[in-house]
Amino acid sequence: MNRKQKILKEYLKANDGILHLSPTWVPRAFLNPGRRLKLVNSDIYALGKNRGGIDERWLASTTIADNGPGTPEDEGLSYIIIDPKSPKNRILLKEAIDLIGDQILGKHIIEKHKGWMVLTKFFDNMNPIPFHLHQDDIKAKDVGRLGKPEAYYFPEQLNFTYNNFPYTFFGFVPGTTREDIKKCLANWNQGDNGILNFSKAYALQPGTGWSIPPGILHAPGTLVTYEIQKASDVFAMFQSLVTGNSIEWNLVIKDVPQDKQENLDYIVDLIDWEANLDPNFKEHHFCAPKPVKKIEEMHAIGYEEHNIIYGMEEFSGKRLTVFPGQSIVNKENAAYGLIAIQGYGTIDKLPLETPTQIRYGEITNDEYFISHEKAKAGVNFTNLSKTENLVILKHFGPN
Repeated sequence: MNRKQKILKEYLKANDGILHLSPTWVPRAFLNPGRRLKLVNSDIYALGKNRGGIDERWLASTTIADNGPGTPEDEGLSYIIIDPKSPKNRILLKEAIDLIGDQILGKHIIEKHKGWMVLTKFFDNMNPIPFHLHQDDIKAKDVGRLGKPEAYYFPEQLNFTYNNFPYTFFGFVPGTTREDIKKCLANWNQGDNGILNFSKAYALQPGTGWSIPPGILHAPGTLVTYEIQKASDVFAMFQSLVTGNSIEWNLVIKDVPQDKQENLDYIVDLIDWEANLDPNFKEHHFCAPKPVKKIEEMHAIGYEEHNIIYGMEEFSGKRLTVFPGQSIVNKENAAYGLIAIQGYGTIDKLPLETPTQIRYGEITNDEYFISHEKAKAGVNFTNLSKTENLVILKHFGPN
């Protein structure tokens, strides 16, 4: 047993299987931050104007952000805070899972999946994200990556304003052809390539969400989004101009084999045509919250819990609400990450607090990771407020 393994095992024992995580901030150079993630305005460009504004917070992440040249080697990776009084006393969650994954995720998960196969984040933009897709496993394998399904939930607590475009374009209108989209790609350098003429926008509703399998084109709107996805940062842009901002061709071919980067047929084949042309798209992909059991049974104990991201084998998500002054024991069948988005209280003996503002590099008490044995034994959530709900989002891995 090496020194870090010993520290981690002692830490797990002392915290009864609960890992305290620090905020993980990620910039995107081609997007305009929406400024609703509680990071103070003066720190939005803490990483430098050339890196872009911070518009994402990654949660329980073991995935490195693929932000191109100049990206720090730990960007996107979550840290475990070993001692809150000493912020530098920390260990990467990824490293911890590599060292003692059996105790954090469970032996069966490590044997089957080799690690934490989920990437969860908040993203927050002033303007919509360009129309793009994420490759499936077959196409992603061409560049040595994993495919990426994803799903969204729009927290009411963070969407106090909707910003510039609270609508998302999904898929294609019936009748769209391969030649239509090839022409859009061929017109990349002629301004707006017109691809949204072949799509349909849906109004986004706080408190609901969508599931998006690989190969489906989408241009996420400007609601703050809680996103769970497979642990990959693979994508291909299909829109050349967004709110006057030019999208470089290298973002189309970022995850395209070098010998296919001028092959429009290959690029168009990244699209799942059947799914994109589905005339009942909303029926198959819209996610309204579903209670985990009868509402009256949960209310009698002092809480509510809903499935908010579901229908995907690779991941799922829940929203737990503990009523004012109540304390509950909450059990799950697997390890999970969590973040508080409203209220304050405790998670077992540890503080659980929703911050009002966060400085870049500051430790918070809103994010934790629950090891598999602790999840099965049960976590005690206590709401210390007499008037306000304690609301927590939980993200889970495969199955």
